[in-house]
Amino acid sequence: MMNGPAARPWRFSPPTATERNPMQERLQKIISAAGIASRRKAEEMIAAGLVTVNGQIVTEQGTKADPASDHIKVQGKLINPRLERQEKIYILLNKPVGFLTSRSDPQHRPLVTDLLGPYGRKVHPVGRLDFNTEGLLLLTNDGDFTQAIAHASRKVAKVYTVKVKGRPGEQQILQLERGVFIDGVRTAPAKIEIIEESQSNAWFKVTLYEGRNQQIRKMFDSIGHSVIKLRRVAIGFLRHETLKPGEFRHLRQVEVKRFLRTN
Repeated sequence: MMNGPAARPWRFSPPTATERNPMQERLQKIISAAGIASRRKAEEMIAAGLVTVNGQIVTEQGTKADPASDHIKVQGKLINPRLERQEKIYILLNKPVGFLTSRSDPQHRPLVTDLLGPYGRKVHPVGRLDFNTEGLLLLTNDGDFTQAIAHASRKVAKVYTVKVKGRPGEQQILQLERGVFIDGVRTAPAKIEIIEESQSNAWFKVTLYEGRNQQIRKMFDSIGHSVIKLRRVAIGFLRHETLKPGEFRHLRQVEVKRFLRTN
C-alpha cells in the first residue's frame, strides 16, 4: 500500500538533527557499556574490522550509533539482543533527488528517513543512493536482511538508468563492463545496455552487483562522459512499480523471504 503523505516531500519540514537521532553515542562507548571490552580495546576492535553496524563493517573511530535501534555486532555477535525481539520493518522507498541516504547529517540536509513518518526513527538505509540520485531504496531494522542485500557475495543486482553527456563509444562501454579502476580498486564486471542516444546525450541501462560510493558517476567520469541523471529502477526482483518520488510501501513477507534465500 502506498503512503500518500510522503508523495510531496517538498512540503515536509524535516526535524532537527537532535530530533532525528537523540540517542546516538560513540561506538566504542556502546561496546564498553555492553561489557564487551574497555573503550581502548573497543577502539582496537573497530580498527581491526571486527565491528559491524547494520550489517556494514565500521573501521572509523568516532562513528556513532543508536544502541536502541542499530544492530551492532562484535565479532559476529549481536551486543543488543533485545533488538531481535522487536517487530521487523522492511520498507521500499522511491527516493527523490535532494535527500541524503543517512539517519543524521551535521549539515541538516533532508534525510530519506524524514519521508517515512513514524518509521523514520526505527529503520536504517540498506546501502546508499547519493544526494542527487533518485530511485528505489530499501530501509529496515533487520541487520541480517541488510547483510543479505548489501554484501557483494550475495550478488543482488541493482539496475539503474543513466543519462550521460556525449555519446560513449563501443570500446568505452566494453571497458566499463570489464571493470575500471576507481580509487585504486577495479570495479566488478557490469552489464551496460544502450537505451537511446541523441547528438549530445545517451541513455544507458546499467546493472551492478556491487555498491561503492558514487560508483556509476565515477565509472562514466573515467571515460570522459559525466552523468547528468541517475535513477535506480530495480533491486533484485523489485522493480520501480508505481511508487512516485517520496512514496514508500512495506515489503510483503514473501519478498523478504525471497531476499533472505538469495545466495
